[in-house]
Amino acid sequence: MLEGSWQGKINLVYEYNEGKTKVKSAYHQSPFKLQRAFYPEGDDICHSVILHTAGGIVGGDILTQNIHLLSNSQVFITTPSATKIYRTQEKKAFQNIVIKLENNTYLEYLPQESIVFNECQYQQKMTVKLGDNSTWLAWEIIRFGRTARGETFTQGQWLNYTEVWHNHQPLWIDRQSLQGESNLFNEINGLASQPVIASLILISTDKDKDVIGEIRELINSQFSDLIVGVTTLQQGLLCRYHGYSVSEAKTCLTAIWQLLRQKYGKNSSNKSRFWQ
Repeated sequence: MLEGSWQGKINLVYEYNEGKTKVKSAYHQSPFKLQRAFYPEGDDICHSVILHTAGGIVGGDILTQNIHLLSNSQVFITTPSATKIYRTQEKKAFQNIVIKLENNTYLEYLPQESIVFNECQYQQKMTVKLGDNSTWLAWEIIRFGRTARGETFTQGQWLNYTEVWHNHQPLWIDRQSLQGESNLFNEINGLASQPVIASLILISTDKDKDVIGEIRELINSQFSDLIVGVTTLQQGLLCRYHGYSVSEAKTCLTAIWQLLRQKYGKNSSNKSRFWQ
């Protein structure tokens, strides 16, 4: 376990100006750091990588991300590696992520997986505020315990809150939690000893695009042996994965992401070099 704790912050503002989405302002406080923006798809979409330089999240950490897209900007955000959430004896770790999308914006927020160590105490809250004709596409991949070491999540607490709003009205509110002492890791009505869960969410105030049928066809043709489901949300869709493998979850969600990119006129063959 790492020693010490952080009160890290990263504030990012993006703008679309003269035919290019740029980082208008960036403030980062350790352990966060922002890599230089790059443009593998052309100037319209700015690709950003957020680093956590401390190597993992420890008890007592209070981390904040504020991401703001000004009108007409398009952004892709990922991380270079997995996030490790270490065990702690007493203090809880917190992360608060606030995303604001102004009118006619598009954000893909696709960090790599989080590894939740046994005996961790962690709470994350994400709030997304959408403008008109804006789209938020995100995923989250969680592994409970270091499976390769035979570790399971039998002690500790993991809390995860997500809220998406438009014009002060809720579009989607999701509450997830896992108490290590509750036996839910092993019980059939819990994780049934399958340590990986993942979600892909698309919520858009843009015109509806009917893709649920195509996603189900994709799942049935390529991933029929996995536990994957997709459902319609009020203004979007939600995919869930449950299984044993992070790489399996990534492969499945990446295929769904590429299909959604086609529908929104993006380069469906593009993948972040950090995912390789």
